[in-house]
Amino acid sequence: MYAANKFIQVNRELRPISFVSRPVLVRISLVLISSFFPFSGATAQQASSPGAAATAATPASATPALIARPPEETPVPLTHEDLISLPVDAASFKVLDAVSGGVEENEKFTRELLQLGWRAGDPVDVWVVLPKGVVNPPVILYLYGYDESLERFKNDRYCERITKGGYAAVGFLAALSGDRFHDRPMKEWFVSELQESLGASVHDVQMVLNYLNRRKDLDLAHAGIFGQGSGGTIAILAAAADSRLKAVDTLNPWGDWNDWLAKSSVIPAAERPSYLKPEFLDKVKPLEPVDWLPKVKATAVRLQFISGIPAVPEESTRKMEAAAAHDTSTVHFTVTRYKDMQNLIEQTDGGKLFDWIKSQLRADSADTGSKAATPSQTKPVQATSASGK
Repeated sequence: MYAANKFIQVNRELRPISFVSRPVLVRISLVLISSFFPFSGATAQQASSPGAAATAATPASATPALIARPPEETPVPLTHEDLISLPVDAASFKVLDAVSGGVEENEKFTRELLQLGWRAGDPVDVWVVLPKGVVNPPVILYLYGYDESLERFKNDRYCERITKGGYAAVGFLAALSGDRFHDRPMKEWFVSELQESLGASVHDVQMVLNYLNRRKDLDLAHAGIFGQGSGGTIAILAAAADSRLKAVDTLNPWGDWNDWLAKSSVIPAAERPSYLKPEFLDKVKPLEPVDWLPKVKATAVRLQFISGIPAVPEESTRKMEAAAAHDTSTVHFTVTRYKDMQNLIEQTDGGKLFDWIKSQLRADSADTGSKAATPSQTKPVQATSASGK
């Protein structure tokens, strides 16, 4: 009963979700944290939250993907986007002004939904949550699995967790995810278009950082990213491309494409042979996180893995861990293994899942101004249990 109660509690804090109702994404029940943090939707989440009344007051216009943009501001066609080049070529995009879907405030944080645009027919909804009373806070980007929605950012408790300690939080969806899947054949989905899904999303991270830098109310000198599942993969690739990401935290990131595509439970059996063909593997090889991990530009990187999760095969986990074990004087890796789901819940209850990345961006205790101190260093990579033993 204790484990069940904790499971529900962590669900409420970390994963309120509304599934996209199309056959391709129904199979998402097999994905890493999808089976791990199932949640019935925003209504149940709001009912369980102490701030449900405030959350329910979010304007209807602030629903992701429903912000109206005047027709004359339709994005111009993309001139060129190199999906296997990690650094973004901003000149390839017509960047539109941000459109606000509404601002909500309480005593602990300010929450705003914005719609950004830089790619034809693909608006990006971005939640920006700012802690109250903090000038130019450090900022953490949150990028969850491809099957996620943005409903968690309507949850007061979740927003309190991620802004606790004086940190800004920014959340959005990867390409071909949730509300960003539209105007595509039903047979296409995140994995079938893996090169596009990853390449476009890595560029999105950089374009979001560009927008945040223009705001002038955040400390982009101390920015990090937390990624789960496919979001963890994108976080690794983005940190290899953009030195503005000083800390990277991942939970069961995908990687080692040959083994992952051959054995991951995310892949439907009927589709697996197509993804093991040389032409498909050749397309995603330039976006192999195992190869890019040693090249990340961040100061600190953490890889977290839950043992026994079929979405990330053991072979892939070992290769990711090995890639993080290279000798470097500039990047410090931490590898954490949770023995099972319950172990993760016990170790991360109460918002502790986000403590590590915050510690890397923590401001000097004597500094009450707008600047954060240099991120604290972690020890060189060691594969440890969740308890550190």
